[in-house]
Amino acid sequence: MGKAKKEEEAVFLRKKITLLRAFSLLIGSMVGSGIFISPKGVLRNSGNVGLSLIVWFACGILSLFGALCYAELGTRITKSGGHYSYILETLGPLPSFLFLWAEYFAIRPANSAVVSLAFGRYILEPFFAPCAAPLPAVKLVALLGYYIVLILNSWSVSWSARLQTFLSVIKLTALALIIVPGMMLLAQGHTENFQDAFNSQSLALDKLPLAFYAGMFAYSGWFQTSFVREELVRPERNIPLAVIVSVITVIVGYMFTNVSYYTVLTAEDVLASQAVAVGFAQRAFQRLTSVIPILVALSCFGTMNGAIFTFSRTLFVASREGQWPPLFSMIHIRRHTPLPAVMLMFPLVTVMVCVGDIYHLLNFFSFSRWLFIGLATLGLIIHRHRHPELPRPFKVPLFVPVSFTTICLFTVGMSFYSDPVNISIGCVMVLSGLPVYYLVVRRPMPKCCHDLFYYLTFKLQVLLEVIKQEIRTY
Repeated sequence: MGKAKKEEEAVFLRKKITLLRAFSLLIGSMVGSGIFISPKGVLRNSGNVGLSLIVWFACGILSLFGALCYAELGTRITKSGGHYSYILETLGPLPSFLFLWAEYFAIRPANSAVVSLAFGRYILEPFFAPCAAPLPAVKLVALLGYYIVLILNSWSVSWSARLQTFLSVIKLTALALIIVPGMMLLAQGHTENFQDAFNSQSLALDKLPLAFYAGMFAYSGWFQTSFVREELVRPERNIPLAVIVSVITVIVGYMFTNVSYYTVLTAEDVLASQAVAVGFAQRAFQRLTSVIPILVALSCFGTMNGAIFTFSRTLFVASREGQWPPLFSMIHIRRHTPLPAVMLMFPLVTVMVCVGDIYHLLNFFSFSRWLFIGLATLGLIIHRHRHPELPRPFKVPLFVPVSFTTICLFTVGMSFYSDPVNISIGCVMVLSGLPVYYLVVRRPMPKCCHDLFYYLTFKLQVLLEVIKQEIRTY
């Protein structure tokens, strides 16, 4: 009895992510704002309906390849932290710190800002239709939604996981309400929008990498279980099973959704729309015009929840590895949540929501994200070669990581030509971490700075009621 009570009072992250919750986390992270805002970006940068559908399918297959690579990494490397842990273990501390630097200052805040703005736009759309919602109101509601999710993740791991499961059902319902009427109209012979689908006059091959960025943004989330690896029940079995089932489900759902969009809307309608799903609802049926935007907004809410849930674990692991301040590896005494890591993101997200535009933000963070994902899968190839003796509960054929890494790095390189301004800003953001690494991380801190830093950490620790977690080896 005493041992059980002591175990209950111990401060560490519990294994509370079951197979169902892992599946919900992946579905909830992938099916978010992307499928409801990215069709415009994919179409604009591919040039015609036919090529845009090919891009959507190619992005799905590429995501499946990436998910399989990460499933193997997740069974070989037992730490949480996702991209950060994999790059640290396979390529070393400098690339992993550069990822962490870009992730905190560019990738995550920009990604969260995009999803938050989509949430604000869709939840307000029914109240202002047929006019567009005022941008200040969209940004205010976007921030409100983000702060609610932030508080929830600070309060309880179980509650945020249960919410993710519930919202995953909402997301699939939203897709079904788009797919079913679209397929019914297609079956009735409404194929006029697919005539001349591969019109060569509108091709935009130089912008194709940006079309892939928009499509991959919609699929992004297939790597989320890798961030919570230490909290997964039976990870050797549940990681591969969850990623394979969830990614295939999303590929099928996205293809049907895009066909439904183009059955009801012309290419010009998609390009002119700020909220594609709302335009679809207005054309397809009048009664659900208000329902679909609310479901889409809840879908975005689930994506925000999944993003905060997983990124806080990256900061948590990086702090534990000594590449981030120690405060962020601490756990709330009663809630058993990584409270400091959860709260760290909100200033940057607030700034990006206030000043950002969805499509510029998307290109801005996509460069850094896919650069480091490509490096992580390159690390898998290197890790296999260096450590052939390690157990492999799950193994993918070598051509999968080779193909995925090549495509990721090639797309990253081509994007410099497609959008040199935003991509250059992203590149500078990554490289700005170099002097920080050599001046702060590698070099020992002067004693006066160390004492001040320790004092501030102690005061914040007392204020936030957090403590360093007990190390558990599973």
